[in-house]
Amino acid sequence: MRSSPPSARWKAPGLMRDGRQDPRRLFRPGQMVRDFRTKTVPRERTALAVWFWEIDRLLLALIIILIAIGLVAVAAASPVAAIDRSTADVDVDPLVYFYRQLMWVGLGVPFMLGISMLPRETARRFAVMGALIFGFTLLLVPLLGTNVNGAKRWIDLGIRFQPSEFLKPVYVVSIAWLLSLRERDSSLPVIPLTGLITALVAALLMKQPDFGQTVIFCACWGALLLLGGASVRLIVGMVVAACGGLVAVYLFYENGRQRINDFLGIGARPETGPDQTELAHRTITNGGFTGVGPGGGQAKFRLPEAHTDYIFSVIGEEFGLIACIIVVLLYLAIVMRVLLRLLDEEDNFIILAAAGLTIQFGLQAIINMGVNAQIFPSKGMTLPFISYGGSSMLALSMGVGLLLAFTRRNPFIGGKPRAVKWSGR
Repeated sequence: MRSSPPSARWKAPGLMRDGRQDPRRLFRPGQMVRDFRTKTVPRERTALAVWFWEIDRLLLALIIILIAIGLVAVAAASPVAAIDRSTADVDVDPLVYFYRQLMWVGLGVPFMLGISMLPRETARRFAVMGALIFGFTLLLVPLLGTNVNGAKRWIDLGIRFQPSEFLKPVYVVSIAWLLSLRERDSSLPVIPLTGLITALVAALLMKQPDFGQTVIFCACWGALLLLGGASVRLIVGMVVAACGGLVAVYLFYENGRQRINDFLGIGARPETGPDQTELAHRTITNGGFTGVGPGGGQAKFRLPEAHTDYIFSVIGEEFGLIACIIVVLLYLAIVMRVLLRLLDEEDNFIILAAAGLTIQFGLQAIINMGVNAQIFPSKGMTLPFISYGGSSMLALSMGVGLLLAFTRRNPFIGGKPRAVKWSGR
């Protein structure tokens, strides 16, 4: 009995001649199959099922872990802020800021997940529209802003929020979109345009004053230009301009000069006591390697804004150097995860937007931890997803939601590593 030729043999539905799954039939309703990498395909092509299989679940898990650590840290730092705000007539609950942070997390996480479900094109439009809205609110801060601790950074419309926090992620995505247009038409003046936008934002932030946020915006713009293939001459010019700008800040910007002088101990008087960064350094080293235990910290009560700017020092005192190392490794893992995921991405806009959001996220963490470790002068910047704050939590949730939307990918369609070529001259 002769066997039938290979071409006439029976072939299972949805399979190609070599036995692999046909990618065009991956999401056939009611069908459960496995591809050559033994990954299961959802039975139904619902929006939620597609999102679950496309989302970077490892990145999402790292963010959730960071938020959980933040809740523990805020609970440890909340009594310090409660005592500072208590009066003879009003006794503030020691855990009031922990309860508030739970509320902000309850709002921020669904907000982040909702944005992550947007298609890439819709996410881009959302970011550009957000940049226009929050850019306009930043213009209103000098007129309608509320002065807190000597800085006018917030707008109070029944709910107080900080426009610059919300502007950061959507600014990065919008600048990435503008720079990606060079791929279609190299004659477009997108570099001068993005430079003008960045200069306007920087001027508004310096007026508040908020030098730390100014550094973040300018650094993100420079990093996007570098990733976008700007010429070597332009990059060198930007580095020289940045150095000149720092000198100008010290000479002509009172707030920046005062912070640098306090950090270097210039003009310090013994009766004024240690500056903020020195107090933070003493607190973070007071816990040793394993910490004094939850609620056992004493040095934290001498910190200003222990639940926001200096929460990393509270972690160091109560949970030890090992906890600080774990937090640093978490931030490093998030950055590396995104950058590795972009290796086989071919869309120039997605590369710029995702890398820019990651750089902004990582740079903010580096600055905050550096201030707590007495490496940088005081900046008044929160630690992402760990410090207390409604504006910070919602703005970071929006930024990470955009990042998750841009890094979504069909796990059954493989890609070859992208060869990155330097196009500068």
